[in-house]
Amino acid sequence: MKTPADIIMRLQLTSQDGTKSDRRLAGLVLSDLDFVSKAAISEIAARVGVSEPTVTRFCRNLGCDGLRDFKFYLAQAIAIGGQYLSPEPLNRDIREQRIASAITEAAIAAIQRASENLDMKALVDVAARIAVSGNVLCIGSGGISSMMATEMQNRLFRLGLSALAQVDGQLQRMYAAVATTDTTLVAFSVSGYARSVIDAVQVARQYGAATVAVTAPESGLAKAADTVIQFQPLEDGNIYKPTSSRYALLAIVDIIATAVAEARGPKVLENLRRIKQSVNTLKFDDPRLPIGD
Repeated sequence: MKTPADIIMRLQLTSQDGTKSDRRLAGLVLSDLDFVSKAAISEIAARVGVSEPTVTRFCRNLGCDGLRDFKFYLAQAIAIGGQYLSPEPLNRDIREQRIASAITEAAIAAIQRASENLDMKALVDVAARIAVSGNVLCIGSGGISSMMATEMQNRLFRLGLSALAQVDGQLQRMYAAVATTDTTLVAFSVSGYARSVIDAVQVARQYGAATVAVTAPESGLAKAADTVIQFQPLEDGNIYKPTSSRYALLAIVDIIATAVAEARGPKVLENLRRIKQSVNTLKFDDPRLPIGD
């Protein structure tokens, strides 16, 4: 059988547009996931007031072979996204400073955890390699990792390095294919299983590039790269709040960039001066503003 694309979405649509019996069954599933995932077909039929064959037809209308298949896909959906289906009620008193505190405290905690778990010797060795590289390819796939690849490029070019970020999977492989022994590839992946990123690392290594992964230990990407800067996110369970992991990853990017700048020494200063001069003469002239930000 074909795997239902999204069983929860199909249930939601059926609860609105299905037959009368299907709407009642879909409503039961969505309102009591735990009961339906464990109940026998006779119990489900009795709860809604329909026949057992009607329950079977309902499951087939959703793209499943029967109740057993339906329960399998339902359990899968609950395991993956269950926290979004039955969230704790929002406390409407959470406003202003409490929201600000939730964000800032989680960000600070994420950065502290990342800092405490960093292997600084490995990181400094990576920075030393980047500092003398002919070119640096920064890659990442997905929301956080792609942003980190772009930010790494932003941090390195101003230090006089030829740095390029690629977030498109096909282009990642293509650029990896023209890597040389003078290339350093820096790959970001929170999960460590982004297929295009792993492929690009493997391709680049084939051509002699040094490969660095900022990723989860023991992941597919960690095993593919020469050097691993371990990063293990830990979220606080607040599903309404954006992930705090990106703050920790950004801190790691900044630590690498700072180590690279120190490895390159005073020769980075002229580039920084030029950027400061160029940007500040085109807008409000305040030497306290960050360079180019």
